[in-house]
Amino acid sequence: MTERKPPGVDFESWVDRQIREAAERGAFENLSGAGQPLTGLDAPYDENWWIKKKMHREGVSALPPALALRKEAEDAYEAALGARSEREARRIVAEINEKIREAIRRPPAGPPLNLRPYDPETVLRDRRERRSG
Repeated sequence: MTERKPPGVDFESWVDRQIREAAERGAFENLSGAGQPLTGLDAPYDENWWIKKKMHREGVSALPPALALRKEAEDAYEAALGARSEREARRIVAEINEKIREAIRRPPAGPPLNLRPYDPETVLRDRRERRSG
């Protein structure tokens, strides 16, 4: 819709005409999600909903670096527990431990890190227990 509203025409009637003409051209046919319920209608109103959705789609975090590393460490621990092999689990633990050690050497902005490198043997023991149980 590149056309501008002509002067002297009521805005609502101009918009209604644009919609009617688009419908007549078939512009609303075969839209993705047609006939599907709208999501989030029951959720409480959040004026920043679109920012949060965009950040989620883009994989962007608004967490301070210290909290983001804590979350990454938790995710790495779960990934190591679910790894296909002990070698893969050790690799995951080694990678996150390097990030944790670097953060201990140079503390990131935000709240205290309160994080220590994982003991690979403890993680592997937890992994074995999870798999046997």
